[in-house]
Amino acid sequence: MTPSTELLSQIDQWENDTIKNVHKAAEKIRYQLTELLNQDRNQLINKFEILTKEITTLKEDDDFAEDDIERFRMTINQIQLSLEQLNLPEKSKFIIVENNEIDWNHLISVEEKQKLLPLYSMNINANARWISNGHTVAGGNGAGNAINQLGRPSGLCIDYDQSVYVADFDNHRIIKWKNGATKGEVVAGGNAEGYRTDQLYSPTDLIIDDERDSIIVCDYNNLRVVRWPRRNGKQGEVIVSNVRCVGLITDNNGSLYIADNKKHEVLQYRAGERCGTVVAGGNGCGNRLDQLQCPRWLFVDQDHSVYISDNENHRVMKWIEGAKEGIIVAGGHGLGNGLAQLSHPCGIVVDQSGTLYVADTWNNRIMRWLKGATEGSIVIGGNGRGEQPNQLNQPTGLSFDRQGNFYVVDQCNHRVQRFNIDPSSCS
Repeated sequence: MTPSTELLSQIDQWENDTIKNVHKAAEKIRYQLTELLNQDRNQLINKFEILTKEITTLKEDDDFAEDDIERFRMTINQIQLSLEQLNLPEKSKFIIVENNEIDWNHLISVEEKQKLLPLYSMNINANARWISNGHTVAGGNGAGNAINQLGRPSGLCIDYDQSVYVADFDNHRIIKWKNGATKGEVVAGGNAEGYRTDQLYSPTDLIIDDERDSIIVCDYNNLRVVRWPRRNGKQGEVIVSNVRCVGLITDNNGSLYIADNKKHEVLQYRAGERCGTVVAGGNGCGNRLDQLQCPRWLFVDQDHSVYISDNENHRVMKWIEGAKEGIIVAGGHGLGNGLAQLSHPCGIVVDQSGTLYVADTWNNRIMRWLKGATEGSIVIGGNGRGEQPNQLNQPTGLSFDRQGNFYVVDQCNHRVQRFNIDPSSCS
């Protein structure tokens, strides 16, 4: 069923439900009116019976007095008046909303869905700070496969309503956590590890395809990339095969980029194409500027430059569109924890000004590298490995929401942390 057909079906269902509710309301008020009239009739009958019994008793005892006759006459007059009023329309008042008083145009309406802002359009203040203590927005209940747990989560993406989609690596599923939820909802996989189209095997990363209302998933150990319906999806569609995909992303033209961890290259699949083109690496495993070693996460800016976390070379590379080799934009000074070094970097985000944010995984910190800088600064974590709110344990995936809050996959703590932006640092 296409999204438009599904929406039309929802409108039909709303129409049928509304008609049923109107019928129910009418039946309810009919019943109430009948009960009200019956109640009045019963009260009059009761008065008649009492009066008749009293007259009969006095007649049998031959004990009529003048006052009794006058009292009986007044009672009969009251009963007669009540009978006359029983069917008057003024007896009961009904509050009815007239049809012309109902704003039918606002009972149901079409609202344009908010679209995801591409991360490269984010404009984060270069001096922005984030509250040092994070809030758990997914997982955080130990490693496990319960609906409120995660197992070594890897990548993530954030929807416009702050829902978090997580690649739950050990549980072979994609799980969605709504903002403020205490448990998630499986939206892809979750049927144990396997290669069937309704299964995933160690997913590492995902993106939301707003145009097709779907998610695209790196199905790592199945050597494939799959597209899965975002709503009520029962199985995925294989769109790329024979690729050891760790990270993926799309550009503003709809091209899909995949980091192949086994072939040490990044492939671009233009919309409608079945074969990919190497746009970075592809010259064997190594540390030359035209080589990569286990590329993981990707980012593409508005100029189609590709940023790559070159994991085993402990650096982040930028490959300008059409270039034969890359430029080191972070790290590249060997494995270490100095401000000019990285240790097995993973998730990366680049904002509109070219500022790079990178998950410095083995150093348990998130770093910011201004454009052209020779060293970075720690913006989150860096307080040793741990599970306290201000600590991380091998962070991997990164993302921002519309407000500039930072989301970090805290892999070995089996949780996703949100670090709220400090408003005072953005003024």
